[in-house]
Amino acid sequence: MRIVQTAVLLIIALIVVPIFTYYFGTPLGWHEQQAVQTLLIIAGISAALCFILGEATGNNSQVDKIWSVLPPIYVWVVAAYGDFSPRLVLMAVLATLWGARLTYNFSRHGAYKWKFWTGKEDHRWEVLRKKPEFQPRWKWTLFNLFFISAYQNALILLFTLPSLVVLQFNSEEVGWIDAVLALVFLGFLVFETTADNQHWAFQSAKWGKINRGEKLTGDYAKGFLDKGLWSLSRHPNYFAEQSIWVTFYLFSVVATGEWFNWSIAGALLLIILFQGSAQFGEEISAGKYPQYSDYQKRVNRFLPIPGKKN
Repeated sequence: MRIVQTAVLLIIALIVVPIFTYYFGTPLGWHEQQAVQTLLIIAGISAALCFILGEATGNNSQVDKIWSVLPPIYVWVVAAYGDFSPRLVLMAVLATLWGARLTYNFSRHGAYKWKFWTGKEDHRWEVLRKKPEFQPRWKWTLFNLFFISAYQNALILLFTLPSLVVLQFNSEEVGWIDAVLALVFLGFLVFETTADNQHWAFQSAKWGKINRGEKLTGDYAKGFLDKGLWSLSRHPNYFAEQSIWVTFYLFSVVATGEWFNWSIAGALLLIILFQGSAQFGEEISAGKYPQYSDYQKRVNRFLPIPGKKN
């Protein structure tokens, strides 16, 4: 029931947090509302397609496939409404670099095929589908509709909406703080890329040995990676991903001159989602690898520093 409760909590938060935070900042004007309508149409079509294709094919990684594609589209749409002002273009370029990297990383796991609704499914969905709380099948259908398809598409839109706040203050000039934020964003992007590449190299070597019938020894016998960035954090890629979108939010802070505005909702909800996702992934890993529990005791979940878990 923990998974269902977490999903319900996230959906409630999706409704409550944006409404609450909307009152912290300047209300949207007519021009921004027109941009929102365009974004909502794209998000609605995406959610509907993800649900239909997920149900028709049994592959619930449809949202995963577009997770890295939609944010650049959203930010470029907002940039177009802002006549491609410098700050919005900078944000759109950064979102595009992020999207290109993540799309490549997902593609090398076999997620994309010419028949775009096929491709390798994230193994966690299969594990989740088999849990008692999703039996009979109609329960999973509802979970797919409200959480996988609707909630996650809404979240993807939300964490790009600092660009909408920047659109509200489009006359503000780009300055040195924007340059610093761009460098920080790129730094986290490099960090995430390094973490993913280390994990990819380890898993590729491990499965290469398994497929050749070779005996696994050393770190490969342990089954999971705890070297490199993964010796500092159990999820260094997740840490970087959350940090990237918090940094993205800070562009709206620079534009408004205020530390808090309603567009922080996306970054906050993303952080909450990663808590649940990491927890579920670690439950699977702990069940597969006997030494994983010791790894949990030695290394922080997200923050990349040596020491006890956070």
